[in-house]
Amino acid sequence: MEQETIDHAIAKLSQSDPIIKLVNEVKLGRMRATDPGLRAITEAWLDTYGEVLRDAAELNEASLRRLDPHPRMDVLIAAGIMAGDHPSVGALQAQFTGLLARTRP
Repeated sequence: MEQETIDHAIAKLSQSDPIIKLVNEVKLGRMRATDPGLRAITEAWLDTYGEVLRDAAELNEASLRRLDPHPRMDVLIAAGIMAGDHPSVGALQAQFTGLLARTRP
């Protein structure tokens, strides 16, 4: 059951992940980091990530760590697509941190 939840979560995130294709476009100069379309895609992906974390609330610590959004958000921030202080970034980080805290005694 735990593995199924992780597999489903990863598949759902991969479908709309802007890092795979769009960050490279920004790095190559084919798209601006401030492009409104890229911003909309990124915001939708962050919302999806929040949904995935809500669905994964019962996972154990090891499984939950596989869904850690921090590394992916670091890539978006480094590419200039999102600001580290953007409300959606902070909310997702807080959501993950809260879930992780619940797994500890």
